[in-house]
Amino acid sequence: MPSSLSAQNKNKRRQFPATVFWFSLGIVMEVCGSSSPTLREFGCEQNLLSRPDGSSSFVQDTSVLAGVYGPAEVKVSKEIYDRATLEVVMQPKVGLPTVRERAREQCVRETCKASLLSTLHPRSSLTLVLQVVHDDGSLLSCFLNSACMALMDAGLPMSCLFAGVTCAIDTDGQVITDPNAAQEKESRALMTFAIDSTERRVMMSSTRGSFTVHELQQCIAVSQKASDKIFQFYRDSVRRRYSKTL
Repeated sequence: MPSSLSAQNKNKRRQFPATVFWFSLGIVMEVCGSSSPTLREFGCEQNLLSRPDGSSSFVQDTSVLAGVYGPAEVKVSKEIYDRATLEVVMQPKVGLPTVRERAREQCVRETCKASLLSTLHPRSSLTLVLQVVHDDGSLLSCFLNSACMALMDAGLPMSCLFAGVTCAIDTDGQVITDPNAAQEKESRALMTFAIDSTERRVMMSSTRGSFTVHELQQCIAVSQKASDKIFQFYRDSVRRRYSKTL
């Protein structure tokens, strides 16, 4: 009897009533099969804004502008004696920020904190401003990629880069990488992962919907493989940019 109950629990789909966040998961998995994850075409532009210390625009149908200010003087009430204070501000395309934007701010902030060497700038302030230009799905991963490129443009010290990848699971159980808005709406589960560039570990995870443990592991593996394309894009972009100035 106990064995049959455990088998039923193992196959039971986990129900998540709201968005769930996991930070710093030390997970590295292998992708089953030889097929490569499909991502929409994406592009970027760095140093396009004059006032921020670093800026970028990341476009993958969804488009986001990012600006980094600092290190700068910090308010006494927010000062941290041994590291920099990081603030993330998200601005929607229209209207005022809502609870959803605050949740996404937390995801981006914790990911940036994990990669930045903030102890090199104690008692200072870093501000990251993210502006939605167009939303056609996979918005959180676009936020992460634009933020990473803006931090690179600002020349801030980082222990690793990070890439955001969004996966959706449709009603047939198929994993869709980098879904658009229509695919997100029809999916029964949506997951976004931040992958680090050194060991391809999961730095942050945001999930919504119902899925099994196996489906979660499958999406992690697919995201880790898809991140290789984004990291290669980072390298190519920086190489092209600085080859023109040298």
